[in-house]
Amino acid sequence: MTADVIELLDRITQDPGFPEGSAWWRYRFEPNEVIVREGEQGASLYVVKRGRLRVTGRVELEQKRFVQPGICDLHEGDLFGEHCLFEPGHRSASVVGLTEGELLEIDGIRLGGYLDLHPDLGYVLLKRMFVTSSRRLGRANQRVEHLFAWGLKAHGIDQHL
Repeated sequence: MTADVIELLDRITQDPGFPEGSAWWRYRFEPNEVIVREGEQGASLYVVKRGRLRVTGRVELEQKRFVQPGICDLHEGDLFGEHCLFEPGHRSASVVGLTEGELLEIDGIRLGGYLDLHPDLGYVLLKRMFVTSSRRLGRANQRVEHLFAWGLKAHGIDQHL
């Protein structure tokens, strides 16, 4: 995530009109602690203040066997959970602590109300978050293409194309 987004979120969480304990919370996490679980309902955004976390998915193989590959690691300054930010939804992945650390959880509904009252700040924040999401989507598309090519080669299908 860009430093600009983190700076804007820091400004918001320092505003007395967006109080800690009702609009946002500070949490410590431990290694192997599950922060969010894939499939759970969520309506908040998380900011990594310190430490490392891993984003994982759950993939079913044949005969109900599952693997849980690591999708990416998150570090200080990274965000996650933004897809459930303004409308509650199911979490698309799990996030687990790799080290000790600290994060902020920001209530999406409260943040939406705050940004309605501060539309200039809201516009800049959402624009920057959109740019970051677009970059993430581009990287995800590249990974899918590489995995697809690997699968074709691994099964000898590429020779028939």
